[in-house]
Amino acid sequence: MQEQDLAALKESIQPKNWSETISYDTWEILKVISEMVEGFEKLSRIGPCVSIFGSARIKDGHSYYKLAEEIAYLMTKAGFGIITGGGPGIMEAANKGAHFAGGKSVGLNINLPFEQSPNPFIDANKLLNFNFFYVRKTMFMRYSMGFIALPGGFGTLDELTEAITLIQTHKLVRFPIVLVSRAYWQGMIDWITTTVLAEQNISAADLEIFKVVDTAQEAVGYITEFYNTYALKPNF
Repeated sequence: MQEQDLAALKESIQPKNWSETISYDTWEILKVISEMVEGFEKLSRIGPCVSIFGSARIKDGHSYYKLAEEIAYLMTKAGFGIITGGGPGIMEAANKGAHFAGGKSVGLNINLPFEQSPNPFIDANKLLNFNFFYVRKTMFMRYSMGFIALPGGFGTLDELTEAITLIQTHKLVRFPIVLVSRAYWQGMIDWITTTVLAEQNISAADLEIFKVVDTAQEAVGYITEFYNTYALKPNF
């Protein structure tokens, strides 16, 4: 590390800056509480919903976009509302499918400096904007009766693995998790099986937390069958 870098580091940890950090943290807590309260109040009234995740970069006309739209449409017809991250790509497709099926279409949008404005298919009174990713993820976990993950990037993986972890550790009630497109997810599944499981960092039973499918009908069928089995049919 260069001498000027060390000087800058020492300056950054001086007590005068530490007090500023504490003050900032206090205000941040209040902001977090505000977002939590608004989220709980609005989402507690929406009824049974399924969250659909996937890349914001996939364009209208792509096969994955069409697949997400079809899944949301069929899921809505089965009696569920749809929750997405509120942005473009797969999120837009899912909200679009719910919209044209006449169902509830919810968007949990995250405020980012360069991307993600809400898509036009979210119900006007069911759009929530968040500044904190962890508050937003709490809403997904608390108010979803199922997760459907289509192809996506780090954000999709973040949301997917958190849900799997919370179910694995019994911090979240068991609900169905579906990964759509074997071709996309198989490499990850193979790695989990041949490396993570082989090293005994998970148990074989953990692989049953999620299911991999290829079609909209399989995805919707798995979730509806899960709730039919437990006599927990959605009822708006």
